[in-house]
Amino acid sequence: MDRRASLRSLLLGTVVGGLAVHGCTPREAAEAAEQLIPEAGFGYGRTPEEIEQIQKLQGEPYFNPHELETIAVLANLILPPNEAFGGPLDAGVPEFIEFMAKDYEPFQVTLRGGLMWLDHKSNTSFGVEFKGAEEGQQKELLDTIAWYDAETPMDEHPLEIQFFNLMRNLTVCGYYTSKIGIEELGYKGNMPNVWDGVPQEVLDKHGLAYEPEWLAKCVDQSKRGIMAKWDEQGNLLT
Repeated sequence: MDRRASLRSLLLGTVVGGLAVHGCTPREAAEAAEQLIPEAGFGYGRTPEEIEQIQKLQGEPYFNPHELETIAVLANLILPPNEAFGGPLDAGVPEFIEFMAKDYEPFQVTLRGGLMWLDHKSNTSFGVEFKGAEEGQQKELLDTIAWYDAETPMDEHPLEIQFFNLMRNLTVCGYYTSKIGIEELGYKGNMPNVWDGVPQEVLDKHGLAYEPEWLAKCVDQSKRGIMAKWDEQGNLLT
Protein backbone atom coordinates (compact mmCIF):
# COMPACT_ATOMS: atom_id res chain seq x y z
CA MET A 1 0.00 0.00 0.00
CA ASP A 2 1.47 3.40 -0.95
CA ARG A 3 1.61 6.44 1.30
CA ARG A 4 -1.45 8.09 -0.19
CA ALA A 5 -3.56 4.95 0.17
CA SER A 6 -2.39 4.51 3.75
CA LEU A 7 -3.33 8.06 4.68
CA ARG A 8 -6.65 7.64 2.90
CA SER A 9 -7.39 4.50 4.90
CA LEU A 10 -6.48 6.20 8.17
CA LEU A 11 -8.71 9.13 7.35
CA LEU A 12 -11.68 6.93 6.54
CA GLY A 13 -11.48 5.59 10.07
CA THR A 14 -11.10 8.97 11.76
CA VAL A 15 -11.83 12.26 10.03
CA VAL A 16 -14.61 11.02 7.75
CA GLY A 17 -16.27 9.30 10.65
CA GLY A 18 -16.57 12.69 12.29
CA LEU A 19 -18.19 14.48 9.40
CA ALA A 20 -21.53 15.67 10.73
CA VAL A 21 -24.66 16.05 8.62
CA HIS A 22 -26.56 19.13 9.74
CA GLY A 23 -30.32 19.05 10.17
CA CYS A 24 -32.76 21.10 8.17
CA THR A 25 -33.11 24.79 8.99
CA PRO A 26 -36.21 26.97 8.72
CA ARG A 27 -36.88 28.32 5.25
CA GLU A 28 -36.16 31.89 6.34
CA ALA A 29 -32.74 30.94 7.72
CA ALA A 30 -31.88 28.98 4.59
CA GLU A 31 -32.81 31.89 2.33
CA ALA A 32 -30.76 34.29 4.43
CA ALA A 33 -27.76 31.95 4.30
CA GLU A 34 -28.02 31.62 0.52
CA GLN A 35 -27.77 35.39 0.23
CA LEU A 36 -24.69 35.55 2.46
CA ILE A 37 -22.76 32.54 1.19
CA PRO A 38 -22.02 33.75 -2.38
CA GLU A 39 -20.56 37.00 -1.04
CA ALA A 40 -18.25 35.15 1.32
CA GLY A 41 -17.38 32.41 -1.16
CA PHE A 42 -18.38 29.51 1.09
CA GLY A 43 -20.32 26.48 -0.08
CA TYR A 44 -22.20 25.75 3.12
CA GLY A 45 -24.16 27.54 5.81
CA ARG A 46 -22.49 30.08 8.09
CA THR A 47 -23.93 32.53 10.57
CA PRO A 48 -23.27 36.23 9.88
CA GLU A 49 -20.84 36.28 12.83
CA GLU A 50 -18.90 33.30 11.45
CA ILE A 51 -18.73 34.85 8.00
CA GLU A 52 -17.44 38.12 9.45
CA GLN A 53 -14.74 36.28 11.42
CA ILE A 54 -13.68 34.18 8.41
CA GLN A 55 -13.45 37.23 6.17
CA LYS A 56 -11.37 38.99 8.82
CA LEU A 57 -8.93 36.09 9.09
CA GLN A 58 -8.67 35.68 5.33
CA GLY A 59 -7.78 39.35 4.99
CA GLU A 60 -4.82 39.09 7.39
CA PRO A 61 -1.75 37.33 5.88
CA TYR A 62 0.31 35.32 8.35
CA PHE A 63 2.94 33.40 6.38
CA ASN A 64 5.27 35.22 3.99
CA PRO A 65 5.61 34.00 0.36
CA HIS A 66 8.71 31.92 1.15
CA GLU A 67 6.95 30.15 4.01
CA LEU A 68 3.88 29.41 1.86
CA GLU A 69 6.09 28.01 -0.91
CA THR A 70 7.84 25.77 1.61
CA ILE A 71 4.47 24.60 2.97
CA ALA A 72 3.38 23.79 -0.60
CA VAL A 73 6.50 21.69 -1.24
CA LEU A 74 6.10 19.90 2.09
CA ALA A 75 2.38 19.22 1.53
CA ASN A 76 3.12 17.59 -1.84
CA LEU A 77 5.75 15.39 -0.21
CA ILE A 78 3.36 14.33 2.54
CA LEU A 79 0.49 13.62 0.13
CA PRO A 80 1.76 13.31 -3.45
CA PRO A 81 -0.74 14.44 -6.12
CA ASN A 82 -2.41 11.90 -8.37
CA GLU A 83 -3.70 12.28 -11.91
CA ALA A 84 -7.30 11.42 -11.15
CA PHE A 85 -8.03 13.97 -8.41
CA GLY A 86 -5.05 16.27 -8.02
CA GLY A 87 -3.17 17.04 -4.85
CA PRO A 88 -2.82 19.37 -1.87
CA LEU A 89 -2.23 22.46 -3.99
CA ASP A 90 -5.35 21.83 -6.06
CA ALA A 91 -7.28 21.50 -2.79
CA GLY A 92 -5.88 24.76 -1.39
CA VAL A 93 -4.05 23.04 1.46
CA PRO A 94 -1.40 25.79 1.98
CA GLU A 95 -4.20 28.36 2.31
CA PHE A 96 -6.03 26.03 4.68
CA ILE A 97 -2.94 25.66 6.86
CA GLU A 98 -2.43 29.43 6.94
CA PHE A 99 -6.08 29.90 7.91
CA MET A 100 -5.73 27.37 10.71
CA ALA A 101 -2.62 29.15 11.98
CA LYS A 102 -4.52 32.43 12.12
CA ASP A 103 -7.63 30.89 13.63
CA TYR A 104 -5.79 28.87 16.30
CA GLU A 105 -2.79 30.77 17.65
CA PRO A 106 -1.17 27.81 19.48
CA PHE A 107 -0.30 26.42 16.01
CA GLN A 108 1.75 29.48 15.09
CA VAL A 109 4.97 28.89 17.02
CA THR A 110 5.09 25.22 16.02
CA LEU A 111 4.48 25.91 12.32
CA ARG A 112 6.73 28.92 11.91
CA GLY A 113 9.43 27.43 14.11
CA GLY A 114 9.31 24.18 12.17
CA LEU A 115 9.65 25.97 8.84
CA MET A 116 12.72 27.78 10.17
CA TRP A 117 14.14 24.45 11.38
CA LEU A 118 13.61 22.90 7.94
CA ASP A 119 15.56 25.64 6.19
CA HIS A 120 18.34 25.64 8.79
CA LYS A 121 18.74 21.86 8.62
CA SER A 122 18.61 21.84 4.82
CA ASN A 123 21.15 24.65 4.57
CA THR A 124 23.43 22.88 7.04
CA SER A 125 23.15 19.50 5.32
CA PHE A 126 22.80 20.41 1.65
CA GLY A 127 23.73 24.09 1.34
CA VAL A 128 20.27 25.09 0.08
CA GLU A 129 16.89 26.04 1.55
CA PHE A 130 14.43 23.18 1.93
CA LYS A 131 12.19 24.17 -0.97
CA GLY A 132 15.19 24.32 -3.31
CA ALA A 133 16.71 20.99 -2.31
CA GLU A 134 16.41 17.88 -4.46
CA GLU A 135 13.42 15.69 -3.64
CA GLY A 136 15.68 12.91 -2.41
CA GLN A 137 17.38 15.33 -0.02
CA GLN A 138 14.03 16.65 1.18
CA LYS A 139 12.79 13.13 1.93
CA GLU A 140 16.06 12.25 3.65
CA LEU A 141 15.60 15.22 5.96
CA LEU A 142 11.94 14.46 6.63
CA ASP A 143 12.74 10.86 7.51
CA THR A 144 14.56 12.18 10.57
CA ILE A 145 11.39 13.80 11.95
CA ALA A 146 8.56 11.68 10.54
CA TRP A 147 8.91 8.85 13.06
CA TYR A 148 8.59 9.19 16.81
CA ASP A 149 7.83 7.27 19.98
CA ALA A 150 4.03 7.24 20.20
CA GLU A 151 4.23 6.42 23.90
CA THR A 152 5.71 9.85 24.58
CA PRO A 153 3.21 12.75 24.70
CA MET A 154 3.55 14.92 21.60
CA ASP A 155 4.28 18.07 23.59
CA GLU A 156 7.35 16.34 25.06
CA HIS A 157 8.90 15.74 21.64
CA PRO A 158 11.34 18.22 20.02
CA LEU A 159 9.83 21.11 18.08
CA GLU A 160 10.70 19.59 14.70
CA ILE A 161 8.80 16.39 15.55
CA GLN A 162 5.77 18.37 16.71
CA PHE A 163 5.99 20.46 13.55
CA PHE A 164 5.98 17.56 11.12
CA ASN A 165 3.22 15.78 13.02
CA LEU A 166 1.07 18.92 12.86
CA MET A 167 1.87 19.52 9.19
CA ARG A 168 1.00 15.95 8.31
CA ASN A 169 -2.32 16.15 10.16
CA LEU A 170 -3.26 19.51 8.64
CA THR A 171 -2.29 18.41 5.13
CA VAL A 172 -4.37 15.24 5.25
CA CYS A 173 -7.28 17.00 6.96
CA GLY A 174 -7.16 19.93 4.53
CA TYR A 175 -7.08 17.73 1.47
CA TYR A 176 -9.66 15.12 2.46
CA THR A 177 -12.17 17.71 3.64
CA SER A 178 -11.90 19.62 0.35
CA LYS A 179 -14.21 19.00 -2.59
CA ILE A 180 -11.67 16.97 -4.55
CA GLY A 181 -10.56 15.05 -1.47
CA ILE A 182 -14.12 14.06 -0.64
CA GLU A 183 -14.60 12.98 -4.25
CA GLU A 184 -11.51 10.77 -3.98
CA LEU A 185 -12.89 9.17 -0.83
CA GLY A 186 -16.15 8.48 -2.62
CA TYR A 187 -18.06 9.96 0.30
CA LYS A 188 -21.64 10.61 -0.79
CA GLY A 189 -23.20 11.79 2.45
CA ASN A 190 -26.65 10.64 3.51
CA MET A 191 -28.39 8.71 0.74
CA PRO A 192 -31.84 7.11 0.70
CA ASN A 193 -31.74 3.42 1.55
CA VAL A 194 -32.74 0.88 -1.08
CA TRP A 195 -35.97 -0.78 0.06
CA ASP A 196 -37.52 -3.51 -1.99
CA GLY A 197 -40.51 -4.00 0.25
CA VAL A 198 -41.36 -6.74 2.71
CA PRO A 199 -39.95 -10.09 1.53
CA GLN A 200 -42.48 -12.19 -0.36
CA GLU A 201 -42.16 -15.11 2.09
CA VAL A 202 -43.15 -12.84 4.96
CA LEU A 203 -46.14 -11.53 3.05
CA ASP A 204 -47.21 -15.09 2.21
CA LYS A 205 -46.86 -16.17 5.83
CA HIS A 206 -49.32 -13.50 6.93
CA GLY A 207 -51.62 -13.81 3.95
CA LEU A 208 -50.85 -10.30 2.71
CA ALA A 209 -49.96 -8.80 -0.64
CA TYR A 210 -49.07 -5.42 -2.02
CA GLU A 211 -51.51 -3.56 -4.21
CA PRO A 212 -49.89 -2.84 -7.60
CA GLU A 213 -50.66 0.86 -7.23
CA TRP A 214 -48.73 1.05 -3.93
CA LEU A 215 -45.84 -0.98 -5.28
CA ALA A 216 -45.44 1.54 -8.07
CA LYS A 217 -45.43 4.42 -5.59
CA CYS A 218 -43.38 2.96 -2.74
CA VAL A 219 -40.96 0.40 -4.15
CA ASP A 220 -39.99 1.98 -7.47
CA GLN A 221 -36.23 2.53 -7.07
CA SER A 222 -36.14 4.94 -10.00
CA LYS A 223 -38.07 7.37 -7.78
CA ARG A 224 -36.09 6.83 -4.57
CA GLY A 225 -34.66 10.35 -4.65
CA ILE A 226 -38.03 12.04 -5.17
CA MET A 227 -39.77 13.48 -2.12
CA ALA A 228 -43.21 12.01 -1.48
CA LYS A 229 -46.25 14.27 -1.84
CA TRP A 230 -49.55 13.90 0.00
CA ASP A 231 -52.94 15.50 -0.47
CA GLU A 232 -54.87 17.27 2.29
CA GLN A 233 -56.62 14.02 3.23
CA GLY A 234 -53.33 12.23 3.79
CA ASN A 235 -53.40 10.24 0.56
CA LEU A 236 -50.05 9.52 -1.09
CA LEU A 237 -49.91 11.23 -4.47
CA THR A 238 -46.39 10.43 -5.70
